[in-house]
Amino acid sequence: MPLTMSREVFITCAVTGSGATQDRSPHVPRSPKEIAESAIAAARAGAAIVHCHVRDPDTGVPSRRVELYREVTDRIRDAEVDVVLNLTAGMGGDIVFGPTDAPLPLNPKGTDMAGAEERVAHVAECLPEICTLDCGTMNFAEADYVMTNTPGMLRAMGRMMTDLGVKPEIEAFDTGHLWFAKELVKEGILDSPALVQLCMGVPWGAPDDLNTFMAMVNNVPQDWTFSAFALGRNQMAYAAAAVLAGGHVRVGLEDNLWLDKGVLATNAQLVERAVGVVEGMGARIMTPAEVRAKLGLVKRAPR
Repeated sequence: MPLTMSREVFITCAVTGSGATQDRSPHVPRSPKEIAESAIAAARAGAAIVHCHVRDPDTGVPSRRVELYREVTDRIRDAEVDVVLNLTAGMGGDIVFGPTDAPLPLNPKGTDMAGAEERVAHVAECLPEICTLDCGTMNFAEADYVMTNTPGMLRAMGRMMTDLGVKPEIEAFDTGHLWFAKELVKEGILDSPALVQLCMGVPWGAPDDLNTFMAMVNNVPQDWTFSAFALGRNQMAYAAAAVLAGGHVRVGLEDNLWLDKGVLATNAQLVERAVGVVEGMGARIMTPAEVRAKLGLVKRAPR
């Protein structure tokens, strides 16, 4: 497929994520107030979309508590800066097995399995414009951890998101995830054209080499919108690669803690760096209002 570079690009900032990064950088936000303030700063720096997880305010560990999501979204919506709100719905699908010679019973430390309605409860409460749908199960980094998203679970969650009027952002960690996403559209569970995030370099999904990246790009239907990111030091390189391949950009502390070698980043600094990459390639940064028009999003008040 010939490359058609994007001339108008939106930037998503993934503000905090669910990884164990809370003690590796003082800039990783923990409390709802810190997460909202970091998201607002990223929006001021040029992010049209902020993608938010929540964490326990005291320990920094990932959380699914609805009241934390509500506080984050209320704080962001009350800010003077406009931004498109994207909440994760990836939590609640974590299985950690026991040792290899006795995988059952499951290890309760880290295992967190919830039903579809519970996994989408904060989305129903907060009514963001976008929420994520991780479109597959995969071995995920640690030796005995599996990110679990069965076809039945994804169909149920996808229907709930569509019924709520919240646009799913399909998180694709490998080509098979795109295959299933197209099946969800074919079945009428998700609307078309869809929105996709290509997640590159996440162990053990799609590696972040360019051949694999273009295989992912070539599996996205032409009328869909895609964004892409890679982890760590390749984050900014993938900002350029995504624009060159006709897509949009994601950066943020969920995926990378560093601005330069030995220099810890803030979310706003990563967004500013991405703006420089995009504009240096001759493309224009899109506003939140333009993103809503492009993706058919509706900004609503929460329940």
